Parts: sequence; C-alpha cells; structure tokens
Amino acid sequence: MGRVSASTSTLAATAAGVPAAAGRVLPPLQIGPHAVDTPVVLAPMAGVTNRAFRTLCREHGAGLYVAEMVTSRALVERNPEALRIVTFDEGESPRSAQVYGVDPTTVREAVRIIVDEDRADHVDLNFGCPVPKVTRKGGGAALPWKRELFAAIVREAVEAARPSGVPVTVKMRKGIDDDHLTYLEAGRVAEDLGVAAVALHARTAAQHYSGTADWSAIARLKETVTSIPVLGNGDIWSAEDAVRMVRETGCDGVVVGRGCQGRPWLFADLAAAFAGRPERVRPGMREVADTIYRHGELMIEYFDGDEGKGMRDLRKHMAWYLKGYPVGGDARRALAMVSTLEELRTLLDALDLDAPYPGEPAEGQRGRAGSPKTPHLPYGWLDSRELEGEFAERLREAELDVSGG
Repeated sequence: MGRVSASTSTLAATAAGVPAAAGRVLPPLQIGPHAVDTPVVLAPMAGVTNRAFRTLCREHGAGLYVAEMVTSRALVERNPEALRIVTFDEGESPRSAQVYGVDPTTVREAVRIIVDEDRADHVDLNFGCPVPKVTRKGGGAALPWKRELFAAIVREAVEAARPSGVPVTVKMRKGIDDDHLTYLEAGRVAEDLGVAAVALHARTAAQHYSGTADWSAIARLKETVTSIPVLGNGDIWSAEDAVRMVRETGCDGVVVGRGCQGRPWLFADLAAAFAGRPERVRPGMREVADTIYRHGELMIEYFDGDEGKGMRDLRKHMAWYLKGYPVGGDARRALAMVSTLEELRTLLDALDLDAPYPGEPAEGQRGRAGSPKTPHLPYGWLDSRELEGEFAERLREAELDVSGG
C-alpha cells in the first residue's frame, strides 16, 4: 500500500479556515551536529514509536523521530528486546534513541554501547516518567529532586558520548508537584554539563497527563537556558497548536507525543505549518484504512516476519486511527482483535471506504488523560535534595521497561 500524502487530492485540505502562508516559522533545529529542518521531535512512547511507526511518520513529514525508551540496565545486559528497540531503518537520519536510567555508571555504560557500536546518532535522557512504579522508587520525574544524582547521570552520559561526537539531550517535567518544581535548576545544570538541548513536558508528575500543560513554564525555561535549544511538549494536538506554542513561549521546537497516535500524517501538517504553508492532511476512511494496512505490514517486518506478534502490537492503534470515523462497534471490536494480515485486509475492506474526513470528531486529544495523582515517592524522599544511602538501592529497582514523559 502506498503512503498517505498531503499532496493527494483526497487528503489535502483547502485553505478554507487555515491562515494564509506567512513564511517560515522557525529556522532548522540544531541538535549538536544535526540540523533538523522541521523543528519537530516525535516523543518516544513505549509500545508506540517503534521502527514501524517511525517509518510511517517519516513518510509523511520531516522531523527528529525518537525510538521507544530503553532502560540502561537492559542495554548493558544486552537484552534482545532492548537491542531491537535501538535498531533503525537505513533511511533514518539522525537515528535517535532515548535512555532511561537511575544509576550514573549504568547509564554511562549504556550510552557507551550505543555510541561505540554506532547504534544511534543522538541520545536523549528521560527524566519525565510519572508512573507510580517508577517514581515510588525515586526514578523518572522524581529523580531531578536529588540534584547531585541528576547531575551525575547527565555528566556520565555526556562524557560517554562526547568522543564519538554524539549529542545528548534531556527531557523532563516541571517537577514532582507544584510545591516541588525542579525544571529551571535541572535545565541550568544540564546546559552547564554540555547537553545539546532540553525538552520540557509542561506538567508535573502529579498531573500525569491530566489538565492543561503550563506553556508559561516553557517560556520561563527558555529565559533561563539560553545557549542551547529549548523544546516544548504538552497539548500539541494540531499543527496550529505547535505554531501557537512557539509564538507564546519562544521555544526552539516542539515535541509531539499523544497527538500523533493514530495520525502519522500530523507530521505532514507540522512540516507545512512550520514552512508557513496552509495545506493540511484530512484523510477519508479509504486513506486511513490504507495507512492501517501499511502499518500492519511494517509491524510484521519489525518483528522479523512474526505475523501474530505484529498484529497483536497493531491492535492498540485501532481506536486512535478510527477516532471520529463512522465505524460501528462490531467492526471496532473485530479490528481490535485482528490476528492476521489477511483478516485485517478483509475487515478494512468492509468499512465504508467512501466516508469523508469527519472533521472535529477526529481532532483533539488522543488517548486517556486520566486525573491528577498524588505522586508515589519513597518515604522521606522530599526531606532532602541530596541522595542518602537508603535510597540508592531503591533507585536500582526503578529501572523498568516503562513509558514516560
């Protein structure tokens, strides 16, 4: 199946309701030696941004496409699935990997494996994970509270990558909650230690994915960190949101996560918007079906021809792809249980393929936002900004295969 293209007549929106072209919004994003023409980064999302999905996104628009997060411990132990995560298509450039870790030595060794074995051209460090099973042990978004530990992890990663010329970046949240913010201090520390850029998801760990992202925090970070790019993340559901974030905060680029779930063509919209062009992709049901099938083919290829595994991994994407489209409950349930590529084709062909783009029902938030949550932290974690002995062992347990950001 062919790619979905913004130039295809059935997809390209008319300029109605879209601001007239006004010229390029931002210059290329510079991440160390790498110039990213469209200043957009695909946020790493566990179980989503594997090589198959990144290929779909790249077929629609330009940007920096980051692989799923991999734990430093898994890389050092050469876990087969961890090594699969840090594999890239020949056409991916720069190749971008995100590492999660809580032990400076393990993070250093993981980064060394990546650069010495030429597995990626860019390494991002994750300090944004808000899930309780990580924060309750002091990892993820809780970790920058222990400032010396945060600095040690960043320092070791930068030093491990420097001989190969591989840039290291940092992605983080505002802090644990509104009373324990860390992002400005962490941004300054990361800048001083030589990272190539910092990205801020403008929520706290307590917010999880609920409420509204605080874009004013991105503006404050941009005022604080002045020698490297600052990227903004949170509540970018459309190209217009991305441009508005840039104009309101002064950030140097945007990071897109949930907004592209089931919508790889969002990157075509983003490329057009940042170039100052008015066209937008508005796929009808036929184009969505073709994209789902293409995604299925790529999934099977990613899992080395294992059709069952590829189809099982595809299932989670169905609700995102079909959001707002006139697809009945029985068809949705069948697609969410698909087992083979042939079955997928049959189910997709049975849809109303002539249905047009449904407009607003297909737009907006993707996935579950959830509700604010009291952060789960180790007992006494907030009593001191320094890392004390009893917490060190707990941190080692926090290196799990989890999503975050």
